[in-house]
Amino acid sequence: MGNGTSIGRVRGLGSAKHGSQHWLVQRFTAIGNLIAVGWLVISLLMLNNFNYITVHGWAARPFSATMLGLLVVTTFWHARLGVQVMVEDYVHDDGNRFACVAALNLLAFAGVAFGLVCVIRLALGAA
Repeated sequence: MGNGTSIGRVRGLGSAKHGSQHWLVQRFTAIGNLIAVGWLVISLLMLNNFNYITVHGWAARPFSATMLGLLVVTTFWHARLGVQVMVEDYVHDDGNRFACVAALNLLAFAGVAFGLVCVIRLALGAA
């Protein structure tokens, strides 16, 4: 079973042992997004009107602000996981793959930070 046999050529190229966790986390974030978006749609439809004061008052409630924050986090986390799979599948050069995943992580972190700052500002009463 040296390097000339079939097993020798593929040795070391097996499973990285983390694909199932990645898949499972992506499914959990999808379920979280489904629940949070369902809550968002239902709670917005229960408002009597959609003027600024009403929606701002709704978003400033602690439960609404918490759910909006969770929606921001799970949405960006789910998107990052999905795009990471595409990058790992289609970017073949190791240096480019590392750069793409690093940029993806930075963009996802920046999106979460911006979204949470916006939700916090709404919850604390900033206009």
